[in-house]
Amino acid sequence: MSFGHALLQWYDQNARDLPWRFAPSPYRVWVSEIMLQQTRVETVLPYFERFISNFPDLSSLASSSQQDVLTIWEGLGYYSRARNLHRAARVILTEHNGEFPQTANELEFLPGIGTYTAAAIASIAFQEPVAAVDGNIKRVYARLLNLSLPFGSVLFEATIQDYAQSMLPPERPGDFNQALMDLGAIICRPRQPNCPACPVNQFCQAYQQGN
Repeated sequence: MSFGHALLQWYDQNARDLPWRFAPSPYRVWVSEIMLQQTRVETVLPYFERFISNFPDLSSLASSSQQDVLTIWEGLGYYSRARNLHRAARVILTEHNGEFPQTANELEFLPGIGTYTAAAIASIAFQEPVAAVDGNIKRVYARLLNLSLPFGSVLFEATIQDYAQSMLPPERPGDFNQALMDLGAIICRPRQPNCPACPVNQFCQAYQQGN
């Protein structure tokens, strides 16, 4: 069994029950990924539900005032994310005829969307085979490779990005990226990782070497 097959088999049985994973429209995926920037999933959950209740689609968000958006966002912090959501909604409506750009490269031109967020949206909403690599996924891959490179160094980043892209199964890129996110949150935690329960520990060089 390959790494990808083992990980996806585990994900199919253990995926976190998150509201944006049901009917994962580009809009819902985008809102969730912006909210998840620098914020834990548990914190985001009630805010996501409230946001979607008030702005159920792109046009309702774009036609609202920025103050209305900030009011609904209140308490979640990092308010530039809300401003950028509102700005990006209007850009999509006016410059893209209300249609979401479907590639990571195009998405990065929207306000508030960086490399990771663009890859996450493109892979989950549009099944573009592009690796979404955030801090949690970097940790997972660093352990799989038993990397001794300094975390965050140029060589570390390049090594992780290249490896992540090479591991991505083209038939289920969005699920694979989300499976890695869940693995990092549930099992391959920053401290006290639950290595014996890991579905891919047979591929993990750090685990095999007791590191």
